[in-house]
Amino acid sequence: MMNVELARFNMVEQQIRPWDVLDLRVLNLLDTTPREAFVPKGYENLAFADTEIPLGNQEVMLAPKMVGRLVQAADIHESDIVFEVGTGSGYLTALLAKGCRHVDSADIHESFIETAQQNLAAQGIENVTLEHRDCAQNIGNDKLYDAIILTGSVPFLPNRFQESLQRAGRLVAVVGEGPVMEAILITRIGDNEWSKELLFETEIPALHNAEKVDRFTF
Repeated sequence: MMNVELARFNMVEQQIRPWDVLDLRVLNLLDTTPREAFVPKGYENLAFADTEIPLGNQEVMLAPKMVGRLVQAADIHESDIVFEVGTGSGYLTALLAKGCRHVDSADIHESFIETAQQNLAAQGIENVTLEHRDCAQNIGNDKLYDAIILTGSVPFLPNRFQESLQRAGRLVAVVGEGPVMEAILITRIGDNEWSKELLFETEIPALHNAEKVDRFTF
């Protein structure tokens, strides 16, 4: 029988913290949010493992340390309105919701939205709006957000995402094509000005329907 609390403690201390996730707010969210409640049936034994977990539809639940780094980079605050591209099982959604005012989250797979809705409700998390929508190329509304997180990679990042940020808003995404991708942080510093920071190299599955890079053919 798994000691869930010990497994979660070891996940935080042995996987996430050593991967430079040092923000105490983020570590507290990871420590108090039951990852095991968001893992698909049949994969419970991998809930705290340092690995991606299949969700179906060629999608995955990101490894714990990747989730930690993305949330830390987004620098979520209690007053923030956040947009998440790719709801998945709702685990990252839950972390964001517990750290901010409201989360809008969209996923291309309707079954994921239904499952995430159930998972979040079971945890009593209500400050979330879930939508079944393809957001691989744009968010699909005219709202401006304090933070935006893409949970799948894109070959390149369309400007439409950074244009959906509030002033001082942060956009976290993994950009590139395997095996070399880079997690980046874009911050809006003016009406038509953004800063860009390269965070770390990684590789995660691509968002469905993400725009491809044009290549010359001969």
